[in-house]
Order: sequence, then C-alpha cells, then structure tokens
Amino acid sequence: MANLSIEPNERITFKTRYEDAHVIVVGKPAGVVTAPGKGHERDSLLNGLFAKHGPKLQNLGAERDFGLLHRLDKQTSGLVIAALTLRAYEGLRASFEAREVGKYYWAVVKGTPSTTKGVINRPIAEFMGEAMDDTRTKKLSRVSSAGKPAITAFRVIASNPAASLVECRAVTGRLHQVRVHMEFIGCPILGDELYATPGVRSASPRLALHAHRVVFKHPISGEAVDVHAPWPADLKGLLKRLSLPRPDLIEQPESVEAEEEDSE
Repeated sequence: MANLSIEPNERITFKTRYEDAHVIVVGKPAGVVTAPGKGHERDSLLNGLFAKHGPKLQNLGAERDFGLLHRLDKQTSGLVIAALTLRAYEGLRASFEAREVGKYYWAVVKGTPSTTKGVINRPIAEFMGEAMDDTRTKKLSRVSSAGKPAITAFRVIASNPAASLVECRAVTGRLHQVRVHMEFIGCPILGDELYATPGVRSASPRLALHAHRVVFKHPISGEAVDVHAPWPADLKGLLKRLSLPRPDLIEQPESVEAEEEDSE
C-alpha cells in the first residue's frame, strides 16, 4: 500500500472485538503504544491497524488522528475505538465531546477505598516532571485546582486487606486520569511505574489496568453498541496470588456510573 502516512506493520497483533463498515473496536495488548511517537514510529497499534485498514484510515488524515477516537497508556490493555469513515468519525467525535461514550476499566489497587462505590470529581492538570525513580522528564498529571475538570466513578468488586479489584468509569478523558484519581484516594493501581511507590509498583508484572468495556451510539445507525473484553491473560496470575476473582467470570450488577454523589 503506497502513499500511506503510517507504516503498516502486520506484526502488531490485536483482537478485533467489533467491526462493521464504519467502526472498529479492538483490544490493545499491554506494552503497545496506541499511536506512533518518538521511539515508536513502527510498532504502535495504529501501525497494526494500517496493515488491515490502511486506505480507509489514510483517507481520514492526520487532522482526525487517522480514525483514532481515544488512546490508552502503553501499559494499559483493552478496548480502543477507531472510525473507518468520515461520517463515523464526526459522529463519534461529537459523542466523545458530549461525554456520551462509556469507557469502563478494571483495576487492581492497593488497599480498599473508603466507600464501596463513589465518584471522584477532582480537576487534573498536566505538567512536565519526573516520575518516582525515573529521572527522565515526561508529561505527567496530578490533581490540582488549576487543572481541567475530571470525573471518575468507581465501585469495589472484591477486596481483602492487601488489595481490591475495582471497576472505574472515566467520564472525562484526562491524561492518566484513572491512575491519578485512584492514587489520590489512597488506592494506587498495582504496577504503576509513574505514580506508585516501589512496593506497589513491583506488586504486579505490569500496570493492573484493563479497559474492558465501551458503550456508544453507533454514529450511522444510531443503535447502541456495547463491546466487552475479558480479563487479560497476563494478569490472571496476579488475581490468583491476591485471592481475587476474575471479574469476567462472576455475576455482577450493571457497570459503575457517575450518578452517585461526589464522594472524594
């Protein structure tokens, strides 16, 4: 495929969870960046998507992020939505801006939140700084009154004195939002190399955060689309070691929403 802005890379694998002529939802593996950047010009999820849908994504252009509607951190696994047509992109972008897209995460955190469910409504600001033991300067986030509005709803699925399995809904889409908000309430995500202490960071083989569900109105048909992804294989051992259940194998209530009173 000639004249493509992003180099296709068939070696970047992903699981397609939903696909039609206009929209695709795929599962991004942990350790893969969502879009090309410095040091990752050829090994991002978007490189893999171009290997399958290059002409359609190229037609959307760089000004529309070649169809990407949102991103996940490198070490976060889970669902990513991309548009394959201009109409779909414009419709989904409007849905994201109106906060009508449901993005749900499972996370394993240290300790137990003070309430079994709640809403963290604290602004988040981005800054350039150093993360824990890493002296390299990078873009980070923190709770700050000078930041932009940020809302994360959460509920506890299972817990013990050492750790908890929680579900979070990121109502807004700030940089590292779920990670920063969970650390803010004293429950940092295990394996977090940016915001957790060394003991918490080493408690998981990687960031214990998985984007397991997305819900949105189809930009063309208007029908509801609800896509799920199972608990990732590389974190099954973590749950077993902590005596926590796999959330995709137990009966649960409806996913957490942001309708409760602001609790943090």
